[in-house]
Parts: sequence; C-alpha cells; structure tokens
Amino acid sequence: MTMNFDQQREIAERLGVANRFDQATEAQRRIRFLADYARTASCRSLVLGISGGVDSLAAGLLAQHAAASLRDVGYSLRFIAVRLPYGKQADEDDAQKALEVISPDRVVTIDIKPAADATLDGVKREASDLLEQTRLDFHLGNIKARQRMVAQYALAGTTRGLVIGTDHAAEAVMGFYTKFGDGAADILPLAGLTKRRVRALAAHLGAPDDLVFKIPTADLESDAPLRPDEDVYGVTYDEIDDFLEGRDVTQAAAQKILAAYQASEHKRQPPLSPG
Repeated sequence: MTMNFDQQREIAERLGVANRFDQATEAQRRIRFLADYARTASCRSLVLGISGGVDSLAAGLLAQHAAASLRDVGYSLRFIAVRLPYGKQADEDDAQKALEVISPDRVVTIDIKPAADATLDGVKREASDLLEQTRLDFHLGNIKARQRMVAQYALAGTTRGLVIGTDHAAEAVMGFYTKFGDGAADILPLAGLTKRRVRALAAHLGAPDDLVFKIPTADLESDAPLRPDEDVYGVTYDEIDDFLEGRDVTQAAAQKILAAYQASEHKRQPPLSPG
C-alpha cells in the first residue's frame, strides 16, 4: 500500500482540515456556529458528555461560551455537562478538573454501568453462542459508548436540547469512535481540527496545560481503562496531525493511517439504501 501527496490532500480536504489555523479566529467562529445553530433550531440546551479528556474539554468550553453569548442578547440557552462514568472512572479527578474549568450551567451525573451491564447480560443470556467470547470486553466497550449517547439524548429530549459530539479530523481519519455511540451527535464543533489544533483551541479558551496535554485515552475497555489511543493506532497523534496538515510523514506511518482510514470508511457514511 503506497501513499502519494494528492491522496493525502484529498483525505484532509474530505475531513475539512484547513490549510491555515488561528486559534483565536477558530474559537470565535465555532462559538458563533454553536450559538447560531442553537438559536435557528429554537433549542434551549446544549448537552455534552465530559470525560476528562481534551476533546470534551474544548467542546465544553465552546458550548459554555456559546450559551453565555446568547443569554447576553436575551436568548435563554444553557449548557448541560454530563458525567457518564461506568461505575468508578479511573481518571475521575481529571473529569472534575475539566468541569471546574468549563463551569457549566448544570452538571448531571448518570452511571451507565447498570444499563450497559444489563444489555450485555441480556445478549449473553439469549445469544451467547453468537458472541466472540475472547472479545467480550470489546463488545462491552461499544455498549458503553452507545449507552452514554442514549443518556445524553434522554437529557436533550427533555430539555429541548442538542447533543454535542467531540469528533475531530484526527479521530475521524482513524475511525476511532463507536458507530452510533460517541460517533452520534447533532452538532460537531470540533470537526475538521487535528489533535494539536484541538489542544490549541482548549488552551486559548483557558484550559490548563495538565488537561490540554493529558495522554488521550478512550476509557471503554474495562481490562485496560487508561490505554493510550496511540497504542491502539500504532502511530502518534503528531504523525496523524502531520499527515492531515500536509506535512511529511514516514511511509510506515502513512500506510497505517491509510489502512485505518479505508477500513473505517463505513463509519463515515450514512446508512446505505438501495438508491
């Protein structure tokens, strides 16, 4: 599998990665984007799960600024930050620090463990022969991601709200999200950003370095709750970001990114129909 610059550029363009980036300009543009869409949709809340990672931190800061900007002009909108632990979260302290930085209008905590466990138990009870027994933790991880989105939509539905997603270009190119789990949302304020640009945006909005540069983890595998994303990828975020920003990357890194991109194409497509 070989990679050429035209293919690299085509992927970046498809994922909305701009050639230039200024964090102050992008922060204001994305805050306006959230505020304008919320008002156009006549919604009254923005709902977002806060994990303790930089992605939800950056999206949360944008959402809180958007809600405040609308209230300044007389439109009632509140930002609801949702904690969605599976029992006890390994990096709960970071999640609480993120909430302190964001200062949301409302914090709601919903433990997804009972619902997620009940779902897997039901599947095992009725169809254990269909489950890959060696991948039960992986299956549970996908259930966790989808259960978190169920909870967020339950809140959004009762508050006339929109659910914010944290997907960005660096995760999108690798397909590093659960279809109809963390990949489901109404609005994506971080779309088109590389990981380093997400970090720059968060820092510009006042996030401290320890959260901005925290090692990214998915927090879905119970057997490895703090496994770094980069261990799963086999490439670093710097290499992914360089690839998307049109910089030189090694052929080995380019091949791994391209392989992940091609294998996860189904995640970036709407449900298929016979046409």
